[in-house]
Amino acid sequence: MPTITVDKAELYRRLEREYTTEQFDELCFDFGIELDEDTTEDVLAAQAKGLPTPPPQLKVEIPANRYDILCLEGLARALRVFLQMEKPPHYTLSVPSQIQEVYVEPSTSPLRPYFASAVLRLARPLNQSEYESFIDLQDKLHHNLCRQRRLVAIGTHDLDTIEGPFRYMCRDPKEIKFAPLNRDTENTAEELMGIYENDRHLGRYLHIIRDAPAYPIIYDKHDRVLSMPPIINSQHSKIVAGKTKNIFIDTTATDKTKLDIVINMVATMFSEYCAVPFSIEPVKIHMPDGTSHLSPPIAPRITTASSSYINAACGLSLPRQEISTLLTRMSLSAQPSSTDQDLIEVEVPCTRPDILHECDIMEDAAIAYGFNELPRHMPTTNTVAKAFPVNKLADILRKECAMAGWIEALPLILCSHDENFAWLNRPDPGKYAIALANPATQEYQVVRTSLLPGMLKTARENRALPLPMKIFEVSDVAIQDPTAERKARNYRRLCAVYMDKKAGFEVAHGLLDRIMQILGVPFLQTKEAEASYGYYITSADDPTYLPGRGATVYYRPKPSIPANDLADPTPSTAPSATGPLHTLAENLKAALPNSVKHAERDMIIGSLGILHPSVLDKFELGRPCSSLEIDVEVLL
Repeated sequence: MPTITVDKAELYRRLEREYTTEQFDELCFDFGIELDEDTTEDVLAAQAKGLPTPPPQLKVEIPANRYDILCLEGLARALRVFLQMEKPPHYTLSVPSQIQEVYVEPSTSPLRPYFASAVLRLARPLNQSEYESFIDLQDKLHHNLCRQRRLVAIGTHDLDTIEGPFRYMCRDPKEIKFAPLNRDTENTAEELMGIYENDRHLGRYLHIIRDAPAYPIIYDKHDRVLSMPPIINSQHSKIVAGKTKNIFIDTTATDKTKLDIVINMVATMFSEYCAVPFSIEPVKIHMPDGTSHLSPPIAPRITTASSSYINAACGLSLPRQEISTLLTRMSLSAQPSSTDQDLIEVEVPCTRPDILHECDIMEDAAIAYGFNELPRHMPTTNTVAKAFPVNKLADILRKECAMAGWIEALPLILCSHDENFAWLNRPDPGKYAIALANPATQEYQVVRTSLLPGMLKTARENRALPLPMKIFEVSDVAIQDPTAERKARNYRRLCAVYMDKKAGFEVAHGLLDRIMQILGVPFLQTKEAEASYGYYITSADDPTYLPGRGATVYYRPKPSIPANDLADPTPSTAPSATGPLHTLAENLKAALPNSVKHAERDMIIGSLGILHPSVLDKFELGRPCSSLEIDVEVLL
């Protein structure tokens, strides 16, 4: 959830009353946001000591999908509507005498093909606090919705310093030359990449276009540069607080949906300062295919909601007019339908892109009514809560491991492909691990198929702790399974890692024995044992472990449990065997001694051993380690 900081006095001035911290906290809760901090006491304490300090501020946590309240202007406007101090504003497009035009050239198609724009004709220049709020809104949008400028980049310019029509194109970085924001010296785009390489603010965005053969650039009629998105604007068109009266907004994007949301937010949030409040001057965008359209697309979306659905979901029995009033308090202009006795006609403004479904409208009605005011009653169906068997088993294992002196770790479910396979000296069998289509970083590429990488990373980050280190985890791994409904299946596993001056194979083995003892699973000395139920270990040539220091854990289930009822950690698409030969084979097996028949039921549930030095080296561990990892679902 993003957090915004607003001037306390200015917000209360717009709300036309003073609130105590408790009162404003309650208002925030009623509206669906949260007051994180009121800095008044800190400011007063600093002033008492004679220290310079800004005026008291309020830090408010905003839901991630409410882009319309990411600034003081939007928050104050939404709260005033919620408190019924004013009606939701109606945003309109003005009709200028000469419309500004932007021509998008085909060269932008491979990199950032979408463009949107708007013009704000202010009644007066923005003062310093309004200017800072304007810039802060852009930063907030860049960080969340725009995904660090990868999807959308925003530029704002003093329209009086430039002249249209404007051209948006991609050019060779050596041919682009301009003075960037807050610099008087002109440089080529290629030189700017070197200048800003170590810049704390801009350096993080250079990779977006750095390796492209041509960079995006926006020119005006006289070939003056407005900006080089998504990196930096031009110094020539810089907005100045107290001076700039006409603002030209440009947005470039790789995602059309997010582009429309961003341009609408930036334009509408500050349209209250326009000469005609909430009136935005459109810009005509000419696309490479010859089509053109007006921007921004601020037309409201008309939809309907069922009053019976809203009442049923909230446990209410309100008339349609009262529900319409509740929705209007949430900036959704609503009125009862004249053609249907159940429907409510809702006008969703361009500032509410979070309204996607009728359930979102229902949620807003519940917020306006007050969550604490919703009626409470017994459910129509009584049920008895009961833990899933696998979760109950996992809790038992956690408790026993902790009582044995092991510390539980909670690593991340995602890891890199190399950590999951190559770093453990395990080949990727293909179509096994679940890969992310668009991973944020190389560290989060696949869903883990083993708990071991996360445990070793936990050990790496806690190397400073005293030895021995004994950590464990009981959690899920996920594996592709074409036979499953969602083409994947989860398996509950237990993993433990022991690190000390000595490897401690016997320590990992001891934990396995303790777990089996608690679950009542007897130990079998060998595979040939006559017992019909139990577990045993055999040596294994596993590259994850030192040669001769690895073992496979086998489990022999009770004969009363059908083999196909056991959890299989390795998904298989092979069809079941049927036919005369299969029947003959089964009859022959039945004639064999009991020990052979029992052994046929044995299944691999995990492994343990002393980790190979190459594995330890990949995870930057300088001490020997032993590990244990087993499937626990088969033990139910």
